[in-house]
Amino acid sequence: MSRYRYGAYEDGPDPLAPPYDVRDALDAMGDAVLDGTRPDDALRELLRRGLPGAQGRRGLDDLLKEVRNRRRALRDRGRLDGTLEQARALLDTAIGQERAELFPDPGDEARLREAELDALPDDTSQAIRRLSDYEWRSDAARATFEQLKDLLRREVLDAQFQGMKQALENQDPAAMQRVKDMMAALNAMLERDARGEHTQQDFERFMEQYGDMFPDDPQNLEELVDTLARRAAAMDRLLASLSPEQRAELAGLMDQAMQDAGLAMEMTRLGDALRARRPDLGWGEPEQMTGRDPLGMGDATTALAELADLAELESALGQEYPGARLDDIDEEAIRRALGRQAVDDLDALRRIEKELERQGFLQRRKGKLELTPKAVRRLGETALRRVFSQLTSGRQGDHDQRDAGQAGELTGASREWRFGDEQPLDVVRTVGNAIRRSAMDGGRGATGHGRGTAGGGLVASVPASTTKPAEPNTSGVSDLVRPNGVRRPGGVKLGVDDFEVHETERRTGAAVCLLVDLSYSMVLRGTWAAAKQTTLALHTLVTSKFPQDAIQIIGFSNYARVLHPTEMAGLDWDMVQGTNLHHALMIAGRHLDRHPDFEPIVLVVTDGEPTAHLRPDGRSLFDYPPSTDTLVLTLSEVDKMTRRGACMNFFMLAEDRRLVSFVEEVARRNGGRVFAPDAERLGEYVVSDYLRVRRARR
Repeated sequence: MSRYRYGAYEDGPDPLAPPYDVRDALDAMGDAVLDGTRPDDALRELLRRGLPGAQGRRGLDDLLKEVRNRRRALRDRGRLDGTLEQARALLDTAIGQERAELFPDPGDEARLREAELDALPDDTSQAIRRLSDYEWRSDAARATFEQLKDLLRREVLDAQFQGMKQALENQDPAAMQRVKDMMAALNAMLERDARGEHTQQDFERFMEQYGDMFPDDPQNLEELVDTLARRAAAMDRLLASLSPEQRAELAGLMDQAMQDAGLAMEMTRLGDALRARRPDLGWGEPEQMTGRDPLGMGDATTALAELADLAELESALGQEYPGARLDDIDEEAIRRALGRQAVDDLDALRRIEKELERQGFLQRRKGKLELTPKAVRRLGETALRRVFSQLTSGRQGDHDQRDAGQAGELTGASREWRFGDEQPLDVVRTVGNAIRRSAMDGGRGATGHGRGTAGGGLVASVPASTTKPAEPNTSGVSDLVRPNGVRRPGGVKLGVDDFEVHETERRTGAAVCLLVDLSYSMVLRGTWAAAKQTTLALHTLVTSKFPQDAIQIIGFSNYARVLHPTEMAGLDWDMVQGTNLHHALMIAGRHLDRHPDFEPIVLVVTDGEPTAHLRPDGRSLFDYPPSTDTLVLTLSEVDKMTRRGACMNFFMLAEDRRLVSFVEEVARRNGGRVFAPDAERLGEYVVSDYLRVRRARR
């Protein structure tokens, strides 16, 4: 009977996860965009922070922090001179064992041997070279010395070929010969590749013979060269990190080990070929290791190679260089350093920009990212939801609208249908009209009455007698209305003039002007983002809930201009002097004049009194404190708004004495209201005031 074990899926992203949703990412970007950040900078910041909400993916900063922690842990792993220290210890042991064997012997030969041992140089590599031809008297000393040479061979080979130390632990001569054959074949393959004669088949034959010596399982020669070159460069950095005396001593040990193994020439050929192919790997650059435990050469090389990979990964994750892209980050390096989960996090980050563009939220224009109208609508909906979440229950409300179709309350009356009507059809009166006219026409149906001609009507199936049940309908066509030409006994033909619709409450449209201060003081006071969010929220509310209303957004600084919502989302503040409310009110007045039958609503968001006006030649004139001309011209436009019946409500984002005095004068002349909300509650005040005005003016 088969047995099964179940656990968490760990081989990549969840295959049962819902489709990729970028709305949370767009909302997170939107906060930065509304705060004045460009869309491309907002996206970069989002990638640094990571994905919000349920997706919960780590950002580049989190991955970068893990990489730095990993580098710190590697540096604390140990010292680089472990092999040198171990070699010295084994050499001292062998010499001590030999002296113990010589001491009891009173002969001159023993004294000469002791003198030879006394004359050995302090340099370990030179001492080993001197003792390579020494005739050991002690068997234990001879074994220890062989152990020393075997250690050096394995460490040097492991430094170049990871895992080689374990493969050569049994001291099998055949295994050593296989290493020699592998290196000869590898150098020959590299030389053929340099001449342009290498093929993938050559590589595959090489891997069939020696693939077990390469645990990374490279798939082609370039991958193999990359692995070997990284370790060779790490070994070179190991030597560079030692003191000059240690470097010379360890280099001598390595050379002696390769000479003894018969691999010196092949190792030199390989090192030269790897350096020539990958000169960019930082050969000879020292690396600081701060640990206390000594590391063998193979382990130290592995640590330095990993440190080099982490340094490259740190640079790629930092994205601080020109033209940096997420595609520059090596996925395999992420997997080796941080695990599979980090790869999934990186993949999710890479998909953000692609999905934002693919799903129509971002577009590139002249090399820059821009928000699309779809994205602005989403930001407006999000801003509106946030505003409504602040409103207390019962304050949201609705407002009346004429010709609102089924959204309006039924009055109980009906009227003739007119083209474009959306009110519900009064079926009873419609069919009754057709029956009465049919009776008046002698059963001939509609005969040219109004627009209900005989060729343009519909046939209504009405039973001829109340005592005779209607025939069952099996055609799939409604018993009430059937296409012209399909006549049933007792049918009544409907004409256009027969149709009537239910009358509903009529709701009036509104002409809404939102005037937003764009001056630099809005940024200095930290109210810029709130103003943009409020603008988008109100625009979304009007266009989605009250489409019969006509809204215009007007931004003003030294001049005023009409703003499109897409422009407003990515708009920067104006680094100019002047708060030209005079010009803004002129533009708003033209909008109201284009909609004479609409209810006028004017909302002004500002943090300062007017300090500029338009001169007769159309140029802006700035003066601070405000000149008499500025105040007179601005209040003149306020009076025009009052004559239009427009109630002007001011939302002050500062409590400057001059501003308070000005808006109080506007309220006295116009009858509007004055609010002084905190920036974070601006949207709540503006939206609720708009709804209040619409409800109050049914």
